[in-house]
Amino acid sequence: MSGMARIVLASGSPRRQELLQRIGITDFTVRVPEADESYDPSMTPQEIVCHISRQKSMALSSAEDEIVITADTMVFLDDTRLGKPKDEADALQMLTALQGRHHTVCTGVTVRQGGRIVTRAASTDVYFRPAEERELRAYIRGGEPMDKAGSYGVQGQGALLVERIDGDFFNVMGLPVLLLSQMLRQFGIDLFS
Repeated sequence: MSGMARIVLASGSPRRQELLQRIGITDFTVRVPEADESYDPSMTPQEIVCHISRQKSMALSSAEDEIVITADTMVFLDDTRLGKPKDEADALQMLTALQGRHHTVCTGVTVRQGGRIVTRAASTDVYFRPAEERELRAYIRGGEPMDKAGSYGVQGQGALLVERIDGDFFNVMGLPVLLLSQMLRQFGIDLFS
């Protein structure tokens, strides 16, 4: 990886940290911002995730030579946002609503260095197979859904609920790596050099 800039991942997500390492960014610092994540409900899903990603970026102070990466991922069924489940009953309700249908995972990504800031969004359609209630309950008992938007993790046992994905698989994990690599190139970072 070329470039002398220091990379800061402004996210406590272990999945995002793992994805950065997978694409060759192994030397980075993690700093988690305290950001206002409120938004205008009239915004589109892509506008919402871009707005919050940008808010997270602006909430983190950084040195001029640091490149700050922030992201915000949300799951939408039709136009309804599905957050992290409050409890097992909430997880069952979400997973039941998703089965046999498709939903959209949107991630807003912001890359910032000094006064320069670029924000873009990626959307991926995820199609769930019809599932039996006993399967959903067993999945929830395992605990995986409890800290994930939409109540599932595509990188774990939740993959058994997914029939197909149209778009960036890694976006569903919380970081669209192709989009991020294109954005980093605008800041002089080529992940292939």
